[in-house]
Amino acid sequence: MATPCVILDIGGVLELTPETGWVQRWEERLRLPPGTVHERMRDVWQAGSVGRISERQVHEEAGLRLGLSVAEVDAFMADLWVEYLGTPNEELIAHVRGLRALRGRCRLGILSNSFVGARERESGRYAFGELVERIVYSHEIGVEKPDPEAFGAVCESLGVRPESCLFVDDAEPNVLAARAVGMQAHLFEDNARTIARITAHLQDVS
Repeated sequence: MATPCVILDIGGVLELTPETGWVQRWEERLRLPPGTVHERMRDVWQAGSVGRISERQVHEEAGLRLGLSVAEVDAFMADLWVEYLGTPNEELIAHVRGLRALRGRCRLGILSNSFVGARERESGRYAFGELVERIVYSHEIGVEKPDPEAFGAVCESLGVRPESCLFVDDAEPNVLAARAVGMQAHLFEDNARTIARITAHLQDVS
């Protein structure tokens, strides 16, 4: 039998990331109509999510497009990262940490749509690299979920076949895409059902 594998998303799953209202506060501060920040920064956000732009370039573009000083850019980006990083989903993280103790009997990975700079910040705050064997970020591989290439990349990184994997994500399109490439997939809604689904997967595959 194949060794069972569990692959998890970060934002909305391992991290709890409710909206903080930071964009709206900046629009009010800059006296900009609602929606202006994302309209002006949309292509920058997209480029950052697939690694086509550096953090330095993101800062430069924010300053140019929003008319911010260097200090304001730093504060603007700090607010972005507060929302992006959220708070840890302690219960689920503890469960996954317990699975990591099953060395050789369970493979663990992360597949995350991300933004340039995420690995360094999430490693520093949450040490996800100690929680799972491999972390695959969209800004490092150049494609985002639900692109099939993203799922292929994480399977290749872990050296596993899709059918041995359970993928956990809070976005239904990503769950459907994972199933389309042959994975089992679970839509994260709460910890109890997610932990139960992980447990069932490990029993079914092992």
